[in-house]
Amino acid sequence: MSVTVSSPAVRSFHVSRSPHKTISRPRVIISAVRSTDSLGVAPILTKLQKDCATPLPVLRHVADAMADDMRAGLAVDGGSDLKMILSYVDTLPTGNEKGLFYALDLGGTNFRVLRVQLGGKEERVVATEFEQVSIPQELMFATSEELFDFIASALGKFAQKEGGNFELQQGRTREIGFTFSFPVKQTSIRTGILIKWTKGFAVSGTAGKDVVACLNEAMERRGMDMQVSALVNDTVGTLAGARYWDDDAMVAVILGTGTNACYVERVDAIPKLAKRMSKSPITIVNTEWGAFSNGLPLTEFDREMDAESINPGEQIFEKTISGMYLGEIVRRVLVKMAKVGGLFGSSYVPEKLVTPFVLRTPDICAMQQDTSRDLEAVESVLCDVAGVKSDLSARKTVVDICDTIAKRGGRLAGAGIVGILQKMEEDSKGLIFGKRTVVAMDGGLYEHYPQYRGYLQEAVTELLGSEISKNVVIEHSKDGSGIGAALLAAANSKYEHDD
Repeated sequence: MSVTVSSPAVRSFHVSRSPHKTISRPRVIISAVRSTDSLGVAPILTKLQKDCATPLPVLRHVADAMADDMRAGLAVDGGSDLKMILSYVDTLPTGNEKGLFYALDLGGTNFRVLRVQLGGKEERVVATEFEQVSIPQELMFATSEELFDFIASALGKFAQKEGGNFELQQGRTREIGFTFSFPVKQTSIRTGILIKWTKGFAVSGTAGKDVVACLNEAMERRGMDMQVSALVNDTVGTLAGARYWDDDAMVAVILGTGTNACYVERVDAIPKLAKRMSKSPITIVNTEWGAFSNGLPLTEFDREMDAESINPGEQIFEKTISGMYLGEIVRRVLVKMAKVGGLFGSSYVPEKLVTPFVLRTPDICAMQQDTSRDLEAVESVLCDVAGVKSDLSARKTVVDICDTIAKRGGRLAGAGIVGILQKMEEDSKGLIFGKRTVVAMDGGLYEHYPQYRGYLQEAVTELLGSEISKNVVIEHSKDGSGIGAALLAAANSKYEHDD
């Protein structure tokens, strides 16, 4: 089994199947490495497992605190760690949408353009097509006009290839759902002011401007008959994509390199929305739950990693449950076990192992899938990735560490989901737990890490009990955010839909 992970975007965790099981180089003969010093390693492992433990009372506390923080964040901006950002998505897809719609997903050094032909309730999605475009590095440091002109040009070329099953209704402008995964202050479904560029971008002249206007103006400069109908966050897009197929979809969670969650909220349950006029009784709220920090079981390794991060004291939930960090936590445990406990013989610590983030979450996932008698895949990952020669006893310890960190992450993510559902249930007085409720999941961590996925579901069942948890359906919604943005463009189209 080989494992790859691309640059840190929320859904970039990926596991592919090939050669870990068949090691092409000669087997490493361990003679100089003595058997793991259980006296040195065992106490470290025991303490780690104790510090990471998520028994039912801990899960309950996390779920309750998540619900409380949601309420505080809805009451007033800055009321809690959770930003509880209003998405201005008041109109969700119903299945009645018809016509040709586009989506643009800009979240990193690549962006994706997509088109979808919708046929209403009977035909649903008639056809989809997409292309991925790489942004030249120099444009990441260019002017706002140069970047958006490049994006508009790629979108225009893609639109010119329209044909086959794709047909724009007469008299209509092509409408776009724009997924923009950078910090923006959204003021309506069609406007969002860029707060700052992240992820290595340093484009001049965009901060403080409406990114929708930037794109619309670039398309106008090229004479393109296209305009943005909806500006959306990727998590919101995932929920819209799930809702199109299933009216019971109420929550969406992304668990990939990063993590976030959004849900359908009643407008009358949002005190900070008091002055806003809305015809709809519901809207989607983007929790930005990665910033949650209340009552999480943390270890010395979490605290060290956080202190050395670019954002110390922030995004603690994300640092505990998401794919960007699980492998790094395991690496830090291994370094201590190697130094103090002689995990790999005496106090030897290979140079590679002391490199931050060299051990990635796909690596620890691959090691946990190893069912061979000698744990050959574990041996291969440790040797290739961390420069470590290991005996079987050490490899077993490594698998235990991976399981401990994945178990805590999965169970805390499950408690977070229950916290959201709990808050919705308390406000709706029985409309959530009393009927089928779907939680749409996206992201490579959830998709490719079966143990993590199992621990998440286990925590949800423990917290809700076997009867209520039967009504909560946790479904994988692969790549829902792309088509979700196009569906939101359709749902918020300036043209009326046939009912």
